Amino acid sequence: MHLDRNLRKTVHDFCSASNRPDMLPAMASKPKIAIVGPGRLGRALAIELSRAGCVVSEIVSRNRPASRRTGQKLARMLHAQATVLANAVLDADIVWFCVLDREIATAAEIFSRFVWKGKAAFHSSGALRSDELRVLRRRGAAVASVHPLMTFVSGAMPSLRGVPFALEGDAAALRVAHRIVRKLGGEPFIIRDKDKVAYHAWGAFTSPLLVALLVSAEQVARAAGLSIAQARKRMMPIVIQTIANYGRLGPAGAFSGPLIRGDVEIVRRHLKVLRKVPEARNAYLALVSVALRHLPVQQRRQLQRALQLSAK
Repeated sequence: MHLDRNLRKTVHDFCSASNRPDMLPAMASKPKIAIVGPGRLGRALAIELSRAGCVVSEIVSRNRPASRRTGQKLARMLHAQATVLANAVLDADIVWFCVLDREIATAAEIFSRFVWKGKAAFHSSGALRSDELRVLRRRGAAVASVHPLMTFVSGAMPSLRGVPFALEGDAAALRVAHRIVRKLGGEPFIIRDKDKVAYHAWGAFTSPLLVALLVSAEQVARAAGLSIAQARKRMMPIVIQTIANYGRLGPAGAFSGPLIRGDVEIVRRHLKVLRKVPEARNAYLALVSVALRHLPVQQRRQLQRALQLSAK
């Protein structure tokens, strides 16, 4: 409750202090939001914003058939205006760029012809700083990077409730972003601009590289005589339970298997059979090294020796 009171005070201060240089002019209680780029992230954000009671006024897409169709379909769903780069309106209070990282600065340059004074501009890159929108800042916008720590893929529509959002940028834009993220049910937190790349690398370990690890597990299962489909189906219960244990008990409490027992001979045998799957063997060696350094392992010295011998 105390946090909620502070948040309400922050929003009130934001809306009433338009004479301060670090503040935007007061926005309506339901500011209009334009989404630039109706890809997986843009679509998910637009739908969740609308569900949260925000006004999504415009969906801007590329002037390509597939992109136009996607933008038009999304706009119809949300009762928004569908435009392309050439005829965009951008009369919204907040413009949220959901384009590829390498296209953010270019998109900002293209749209710099519009009036930006009194508006906020966000991009959703996890790795790039808000400075990618510096051209809009020079035109009077308050800018920020607003990145949800969530995976967005075709065929899945995750809720944003409880999802952390890393915020970095101008003070005024951060206040607006904080308000919007809270409305989505997300958990906003500030990330320093110099820490963004490390933050994004952390995110890589939580999803795409986790998938790569599971693919490695599939390859090892093939060496054990299973098909990929069988491996995927049969390893899901242990994967799900392990993630649940990690969340509830922490890494030490979720740790199990031959390393925690100090079973050096089994580890040697693993390394021997994994010569059939060299990529998975390399991953195994790297992950055992992490376990030896950070997790409760017995027979640590003997296991380290086994790793050293296996590398020869």
